[in-house]
Amino acid sequence: MAYDEELAERVRAVMEAGADVSERRMFGGLAFLIGGHMGVAVSREGGLMVRMEPAAAAALVDDVSVTPMVMQGRELDGWLRVTAAAIRDDRDLTAWVERGVRFAGALPPKTPKPRPPWRKNARLP
Repeated sequence: MAYDEELAERVRAVMEAGADVSERRMFGGLAFLIGGHMGVAVSREGGLMVRMEPAAAAALVDDVSVTPMVMQGRELDGWLRVTAAAIRDDRDLTAWVERGVRFAGALPPKTPKPRPPWRKNARLP
């Protein structure tokens, strides 16, 4: 299942426009990166994935509309899955997006990794 395009548009409307905000397709969804760090993503399974400080994230889990993010059977600290029902209201969506943006924006910007020597002359698709 592809990610929800309408939800992606709603997230774009909430995101503050800036040079450090970018989008990248990841994990079958659409991730919004701030300074190279994922803060929030529209999930292919519906709803959002939100990145936060781990202790704050744990306090928001209600096991119904907000659950810990699990990838490959492992729970990811500081990552939450927020159901589509929990973000139907624009005010609720804004609050979740702002949490992820605030956390990712507080991290130092990522620097591009150098290309391996064997890739220097390779053409990129």
